[in-house]
Amino acid sequence: MADYDISKRNMATMRKFPCISLLLFSCFCMQVFNGTVAATDTLFQGQIMTASGLLTSSGNAFELGFFSTGSTNLYLVIRMKNVATKDIVWIANRDLPFTGSSMILTINDDGYLVIVNGRISYRVSDDPSSSQNVSVTLLDSGNLVLRDRNMDILWQSFNYPSNTFLPGMKLGYNNKTGKVWSLTSWLDEEDPNNGDFEVRMVSNEVFLMRGTEILWSSGPWNGHGFDLMPEMRLNYIFNYSLYRDENETYFSYSLYNPETITRFSLDVDGRMREFAWLENYQQWNLFWSQPRQFCSILNSCGSFSRCFEDTQSCKCLRGFYPSENRQGHNGGCIRSTPLTCGNGDNKDRFLGIDDVTYPLSSMQQINASNPFPYLGPQISISDENSCKEACLNNCSCSAYAYNTTGHCAIWYGDLINLQQLSSNYPTGHKIFVKLAASEFNNGKAKWDVWIFALPVGLLVLLTASFFIFRWRKSLKNKGEMEDTRRDILLFDLEMSITASSNDFSGSENSRNRRKDPAFPLFSLASISIATENFSLENKLGEGGFGPVYKGKLLNGQEIAVKRLSKRSGQGLEELKNETLLIAKLQHRNLVRLLGCCLEQGEKILIYEFMPNKSLDLFLFGTNNDGLLDWGTRVRIIEGIAQGLLYLHQYSRLRIIHRDLKASNILLDSEMNPKISDFGLARMFGDDKLQANTKRIVGTYGYMSPEYAMEGLFSIKSDVFSFGVLLLEIVSGKKNTGFYHSSSLNLIGHAWEFWKGDKVLELVDHRLEDLVSYPMLYRYIQVALLCVQEMAADRPTMSEVVSMLTNELTVLNSPKQPAFSNSNQPSSRPATLSANHITVSIMEPR
Repeated sequence: MADYDISKRNMATMRKFPCISLLLFSCFCMQVFNGTVAATDTLFQGQIMTASGLLTSSGNAFELGFFSTGSTNLYLVIRMKNVATKDIVWIANRDLPFTGSSMILTINDDGYLVIVNGRISYRVSDDPSSSQNVSVTLLDSGNLVLRDRNMDILWQSFNYPSNTFLPGMKLGYNNKTGKVWSLTSWLDEEDPNNGDFEVRMVSNEVFLMRGTEILWSSGPWNGHGFDLMPEMRLNYIFNYSLYRDENETYFSYSLYNPETITRFSLDVDGRMREFAWLENYQQWNLFWSQPRQFCSILNSCGSFSRCFEDTQSCKCLRGFYPSENRQGHNGGCIRSTPLTCGNGDNKDRFLGIDDVTYPLSSMQQINASNPFPYLGPQISISDENSCKEACLNNCSCSAYAYNTTGHCAIWYGDLINLQQLSSNYPTGHKIFVKLAASEFNNGKAKWDVWIFALPVGLLVLLTASFFIFRWRKSLKNKGEMEDTRRDILLFDLEMSITASSNDFSGSENSRNRRKDPAFPLFSLASISIATENFSLENKLGEGGFGPVYKGKLLNGQEIAVKRLSKRSGQGLEELKNETLLIAKLQHRNLVRLLGCCLEQGEKILIYEFMPNKSLDLFLFGTNNDGLLDWGTRVRIIEGIAQGLLYLHQYSRLRIIHRDLKASNILLDSEMNPKISDFGLARMFGDDKLQANTKRIVGTYGYMSPEYAMEGLFSIKSDVFSFGVLLLEIVSGKKNTGFYHSSSLNLIGHAWEFWKGDKVLELVDHRLEDLVSYPMLYRYIQVALLCVQEMAADRPTMSEVVSMLTNELTVLNSPKQPAFSNSNQPSSRPATLSANHITVSIMEPR
């Protein structure tokens, strides 16, 4: 694109006629003056832009000029004019910087856009098809276009990207001309020369490369985004698209709101980052970056191995074992038994693997001429069985896949880049890996072993059980301490024995009831030992129904012990209710009940222990800054929503929690949320939509207006509580403890921000640099929909989950929420301790 030539003028003639020289110099100055004095977006042929001159797009979005990138070198660059950081988006002379201030930009007589510096002429544009009446214009898109008299484009900077991808640019290739549109990183932060990393598109997939080495892949395009970039689905700024025909294949994007300022860059560290400009904060907000995960790095686990992101580990496929030369993870795996490629009993078979990404093949090449490098060669086959046979009859075939659109894909050689996804991941696929028939015969042999081993094992178990029974009977009268220790040691065994007693009437027959699987019972003595006699050191906190203690069984399992106080509002009925409910519920976002104790007037529930305690400690405490980053909060929000959806729609009985709040959301060791405290929960039949009660109990600030004032409750009551909780998670502020000069509680404060189009100001100050603002905006809108005054206006939890996870779901404008004004603003900051006390409207808990 650049030519360098020594401009040889007739210097002797100039020296011979000084008057002519003076006249020409004056004309030159006038031309320079005319070309640069006024702010303009266009440079015409014959005009000159000096080193201090500028071209400015008509909307003042971009400017073209000679600027430094940090050193003394000067480059002809396009940079953003309307942002404080003045980010450079394109450079003409990456490989040839200039020094001094004598360079000029002009269109020469041949129609080329050139930089002239003394005797050096640097050609910026390609060969023009016209050499007369040519002009160059800087558009508001950031594109620099060279046009002829008919305004036809002769050349444009968008065809020669540097390290920045702007809306309207292409990332891809032209099959006819061989032209490739790719991004190349800078050499370092100050040197814009071509660096080590390149982003390019092949077929329907984006690759990050270092030389010929593939570092990361986006996964194939699925119609809405790339498989391995789920964040593309959760956005309300960028409209992504993939274009493909017989001539061109390219990825591009536009903006839903043209006023939004964005940029996508490939940085010197090899990471791709997409930003949106926040005008109120005068800074860039990172929307997403790649690669960011262990499994995102291509071939991170080597051949025939699955990558697991949650544990950052690799596991060989069935029928393969780790290579002896394996170094770290990416040494890969090799076949335990070679393929036979035979017929009859020796015919190879296929192992189906669900919820994985499509792999790459070691025999595939990553280049523009290979139309399907990711999926392998696609075959026109009408049914899945024919696809299977095509792979089976080819000895080089390693795997096949047949998708719902009727496409058959075949892979040859080693399989790499196989990532295991969770079962609810939206873009998981199923592939079939070819294995030797003996791998499946081994399964039959193993089954034969089980047929022999199972009766023997049962005999041993029965014998052991007999001796354990005799041993327990001999120790029956050796004291309460020994009895309780034995009770704990045999807890796991007793939990698995079935019985039929469901009597809750007293404590006399607790040992007989202890074997009931619906109500697994502990003895009071065993709980005393586990909690060190309910010591203060083991006390975790105190709720409305009584204290909660940490305990430890003799098998090492940690437990949480909820000891209901005798003056507690939760009586035997509430205990029965909570035990019945939780014992029958099975969901990863609901707390798990381990057992209970009903002895000597005590009412005790035993739960799985949650090491991170409750959500309110992180949201409203003072010593947890930074622990709840935006990603963790999103996971907590989605987990709570999924838990409520299960209660309302997918459990065996429709259940209304009635007391959803931050202190009833427990967090496990990985900060996954679990809904707890089902003492006030009510069960509904499928045909029942709402109920009423005269006994109104709950927590002020989380109760819906129809429940607080009329005693009416339904699934929409929980939706209201979820909306309040969602606002608290986003803002880090308590609804009832929020203090403001306008006497608004948190709901009212959020509503005021919504009406004033200032919802971003609601975000927790600890997240200002980390939050995804488009997602935040949507979450606040969902929260306001949940806290609308009329229950009929609120969405169901099924609709809430869809709105939170699917950006294509259209959201209605929320109506004014209930309880948007409080009678009295807080006069002092709310205090918080682990001993959280629930406040009730009509009666204490």
